[in-house]
Amino acid sequence: MDIEKQTEENPQKKGILAGIWTKCKKCDQILLQKDLEENLMVCPKCGYYSRLDARKRIDITVDAGSFKEMDRDLKPTDFLNFPGYEEKIKKSNVNDAVVTGEAKIGGYDIIIAVMDFSFMGGSMGSVVGEKIVRVIEKAIKKKKPVIIISSSGGARMQEGIISLMQMGKTSAALAKLSDVGLSYISVLTDPTTGGVAASFAMLGDVNIAEPKALIGFAGPRVIEQTIRQQLPEGFQLSEFLEKHGMVDIVVERKDMRDVLTKFLKFFSTK
Repeated sequence: MDIEKQTEENPQKKGILAGIWTKCKKCDQILLQKDLEENLMVCPKCGYYSRLDARKRIDITVDAGSFKEMDRDLKPTDFLNFPGYEEKIKKSNVNDAVVTGEAKIGGYDIIIAVMDFSFMGGSMGSVVGEKIVRVIEKAIKKKKPVIIISSSGGARMQEGIISLMQMGKTSAALAKLSDVGLSYISVLTDPTTGGVAASFAMLGDVNIAEPKALIGFAGPRVIEQTIRQQLPEGFQLSEFLEKHGMVDIVVERKDMRDVLTKFLKFFSTK
């Protein structure tokens, strides 16, 4: 059945089918939206991992009803008067590219930060850096482990050097977390790149990645143009990084909660 053709010929049917059917971005298979959601937004035909917004990611990761949000009202400021930045902020239906809070996973108390690629490509600005540091400070105060789930294109160019400063700011906070003997689990999803990959995302006591996630500093096309060499197949994908020791384990989305629970149990002082 050619759903796209039918809806183009019959606009009324297009309205009826809106939200019922979807198409995989990789294999172009037409799928029931309900089936895709039940499969945690992983294509049942080809295994392609669709990106999740922060709140959906939280829903499928933490124990039901356990999430208590922190710093919800923090919003970015266009302090450099960067052209178009203020308009982008106003048009977005989320405040910034990270959601933070307290929760439980497998019954273990955690402090968690989840990045949201839907807000300006998950870019890291002053608010993202501040909220992540507050997560770490809360964890130190409450003596709880930290989990950060990353999805980002890197530093936010609209905030210039202030954005780049967040790399050192978040890394320094994680050093303090380590100094007091608390654990940090980093989960890398597609994509985790730029200044985020070059700072807090790769500093976990355990670095976990979803399958086929793009992880690295510069993108593969930039690297190829710079070194004028063809890169190996799968370069910068999760499995390549695991093979070369940059990622500890690649975990399917359906198994992520169970794997996080096992690591939390391992790190637990109870």
